[in-house]
Parts: sequence; C-alpha cells; structure tokens
Amino acid sequence: MQLNNTILTVSNLVKNYGAKPAVSDLSLGIREGEFLGLLGPNGAGKTTTIKLLTGLTKPDGGDILYFGKSFFSHPKQAKELIGVVPQQSNLDRDLTAFENLNLHAILHNIPGKLRRGKIDEALDFAGLLEYGNKQVKTFSGGMKRRLVIVRSLLHDPKILFLDEPTVGLDPQIRRNLWDLVYRVNQVKKTAILLTTHYIEEAEKLCQRVKIINSGSIIADDTPAQLKKEVGSFVVEYLDQEERKERFFASKEEALAALKEIDGEAKVREATLEDVFIKLTGRRINV
Repeated sequence: MQLNNTILTVSNLVKNYGAKPAVSDLSLGIREGEFLGLLGPNGAGKTTTIKLLTGLTKPDGGDILYFGKSFFSHPKQAKELIGVVPQQSNLDRDLTAFENLNLHAILHNIPGKLRRGKIDEALDFAGLLEYGNKQVKTFSGGMKRRLVIVRSLLHDPKILFLDEPTVGLDPQIRRNLWDLVYRVNQVKKTAILLTTHYIEEAEKLCQRVKIINSGSIIADDTPAQLKKEVGSFVVEYLDQEERKERFFASKEEALAALKEIDGEAKVREATLEDVFIKLTGRRINV
C-alpha cells in the first residue's frame, strides 16, 4: 500500500546472477525527508539494490514505485526525482569543479539563466566556492567526494542514493562528509538511502536502519531499538582464549553478570555490529 508522503516503495524485488540470488524478495519504503541506512557486509546485496532502484540494472521480479508510479512505465519521471553518488568518483579530472557541475546541469536540462546561481550555491554548500575554477585533479579525496555529492543535488532530487560514499577515506575526512550529508538531509529535506558497512556511519546518521544479508532484509528499526532488541549492554569476556559476549537489557544486569566471571572481562554498550553478529554470526569486514 502506498503511504502518505512516501517517495519510494519497493515490493518483492528479486535479482539473480546465474543461480545465485543477489537480491531476494526485498521490500522497503522511504518517506520524504527520511534518512535510511542499508547496512551489511561486502556481497550482501547493497550495491545491487542501489543499481536496481536507480535503473542501472533490471530486476528479475518485483516492482519499484516513485510517488506511486512504476519506475518501469515512467522511467524519465522517476529519474528526475533521483540523485546518485556512486562508490567511485566519476568526475572529469581535467575539468574544473565549475565545469563538472555545469555539464551535469546541462544534462539535466537546467535552464542557462539558472545554472550559475545553482552551481555557486552547490559549491558554497560543499565549502568549495573558492575552488570552483580549479581542476578536479588537484583536489583531495575528500574534496572530490563533496563535489560528487553536491553535483547529485543540482537538479533538486527528492531522494539521494549514497553507495558507500566514504569508503577508503581517512576518519577525519569521513566525519566531514557526515556533516555534509547530514546537512543535505536536514537543510534541503532530501530523503537519503545510504549503503554502508561502517557501523559508526549508520549509527551517526540514520534515523532507521535495515540490515541486509545474502540479499534479504533480516532486521529493520531505529539503531537504538535494534540494539535494545538484542540487549543494550554487553559483557565481553575470554573463555579458554576465545572472546565471547553476553547481552543484557540493563547495565545493572550486565554488572551483576560481570562479577560472576573469572578472568578478564568488561561491560560496554552494544553496537550495531553486535546486532549484526548476533543475527547472522558474521562480523562486518571493511
């Protein structure tokens, strides 16, 4: 059922590569202004999902609706609503930042009289206004990612797809990008679907998280509620040189259990990685 203010509705999406399902019976919905995270390990189906939702590959089953209209029967209208930030930078390194944005504006049929203002606004939003006439090949990795993000916003999309946008960047640059992405969601009110396997990224940014494993959604809730469901506090200890964890609803329960353990042990708050491991038995590898 199409809900009020729902931009994207995905129903029973399937994509197979040979005999192997990359996406299996996947359903989700995203409302206007919502920030949704898709969390999972490499090979879980995150990037395939983005490709399906943005028309880069065709599904073997299921449906994708943007504002209640099928992507497959209204592809042009749907693509006008979409902004995409791919894993790898696809900027033209020999063009300036302004020229890269201007080319994108032309491709999206933004009228010439509006382009300069929109480009300057985008560069300013990314903190790159003074670098507009610099070639992209002179930019740092973080500057390039900021430029890719604001380029995707030039045509005022209703929903932005971020496919592991900070992979390979150092922690300080990653946190600067988190600030930019958060402002996109809060200031521009753009809905965002973020795929990531950085736990702290999902916890920091996302209002709601779906955990995907082997192409299927295995959990869906707020980060706080997901942790609460498995246990908000963890006792971590060694048992015959093997690290083990026990989960508890309260810190008091965890501390009581800690007193019964001989040897090295500690109490800490649960993370989304704990949730993932408890649900799947697999640790997220970056």
